[in-house]
Order: sequence, then structure tokens, then C-alpha cells
Amino acid sequence: MNFQDKVVLITGAGSGIGRKTAIMFAKRGAKVAVNDISLERGSETVTLIQSEGNEAVFVAGDVSTEAQKIVEETVRVFGGLDILVNNAGVVPYGNVEETSEEDFEKTMAVNVKGPLLLSKYAVQEMKKRGGGVIVNVSSEAGLIGIPRRCVYSVSKAALLGLTRSLAVDYVDYGIRVNAVCPATTYSQGLAERIKASPNPDEMLQRMVARIPMKRLGKEEEIAFAILFAACDEASFMTGSVINIDGGSTMV
Repeated sequence: MNFQDKVVLITGAGSGIGRKTAIMFAKRGAKVAVNDISLERGSETVTLIQSEGNEAVFVAGDVSTEAQKIVEETVRVFGGLDILVNNAGVVPYGNVEETSEEDFEKTMAVNVKGPLLLSKYAVQEMKKRGGGVIVNVSSEAGLIGIPRRCVYSVSKAALLGLTRSLAVDYVDYGIRVNAVCPATTYSQGLAERIKASPNPDEMLQRMVARIPMKRLGKEEEIAFAILFAACDEASFMTGSVINIDGGSTMV
């Protein structure tokens, strides 16, 4: 997979899957706009990329309120936009009784409104270049029931609807839109959450138990699927959903 001189904007790239994806795109020649709400985390990702001689810039902004600014800044720096990865998201916990209106509004703003508006402004730039790719990072929770993930599941299912709608509307412009659906993926953030729980071993075992492969996903496995969905070798794929879940959605 070669992304030489492609301009890639990745939201939520200050850590986890977003950071790993940014690094992997950059290693394959892409110019990467690293978006995050944290200056510290986003700058760390940029430093990691630049330390290997690759090109990246930090683009600050909250996807729920600053989508247009994020796209415009990317275009200002790099001259265009070829690939958008809608990765930023929040993960509230709770069933419907435990979910407040504030939880719902914040989750939908970040997980749905943000990707929708980023896509709105991104496709305008992609049309100028004769095409492009959008990859939406959804979740297994958008496909199956996960305990105490009510509003998160709603938002990730909505993201799959957005994926298919965009794919239909912009196929004639050479713009492909696909989604990836990871299961629980091991990251620094997850490790900290497990460590802080009353019974870390039990929490980890519970997460692993429901995955047929009996392990959590790895950041690089999810990132590789994102790169595949965006690469030229996948040029006949649009409106598709790639499950990277250790088999959790097959049972």
C-alpha cells in the first residue's frame, strides 16, 4: 500500500488507534494532518512521525464544533485533501436508564455530528482532486448488543448509516466511503482503565471471554484495516463494513 504524497486527515490521532494509523500512513509516504483536542497528545504523534523523517502537522480542533476549521486548516497546510479518517469518539457507559440527555447529546455530537460535518467539508475538497476516500471508525457495538453501551451503540450504528449514505451519494465523484468495526482493542487508555478498576484481572477476563479468539485487538490490526480501506488496491470497495473483531460479531 503506497500513499506517497496523499494528504490524510485523521481525527482523534493523539493516541490509540488514531495515533497508530497516523504513523502507518506516514511511513507509506502520506502527508498526515493529526487532529486531536489535546495539544500535548497530538504534538506527541507529530513528533513520533517526524522523528522517522516523515511529514505531519498538528491540526487542533473539536470535531463536534470545529469540523470546517479542521478541514480548512489541513487544506491550507497541504494544499488539498485525499483521505479522511473519522476516528475521534467518546465511549459513555450505561444502559438506557443510566443515560442522561447530556450523555446522549455529547456522544452524538462527537461520534455522529462530527464525522458528518467533517465529511461534508472533506468531499468538497476531494471533488476538486477528482476523488478521495473516507474511512469511518465505527465499532462492533454498531452491529451487536454490548452490555451498558446504549448511547455508544446508537452512535456507532448511525455512523454505519452515514457511511452507506455518503458512499451512494458520492460514488460518481470518485469518492469511496467505507467503515471499520473493531472489537475491544488494547491501548494505553484501556490499560489505565483496567488498572483503575476494583478487580483488573476480572475486568480483562470478562472482555476477552466474549471474543471467540480469546484476546483483545491490537492497534496495528485496526490501523491496517483502515489503510486497506483507503488504499488504491481496494478501489472497487465502497459502502463496505470491515469487521476486525476476533469473531465477536459472528456468534
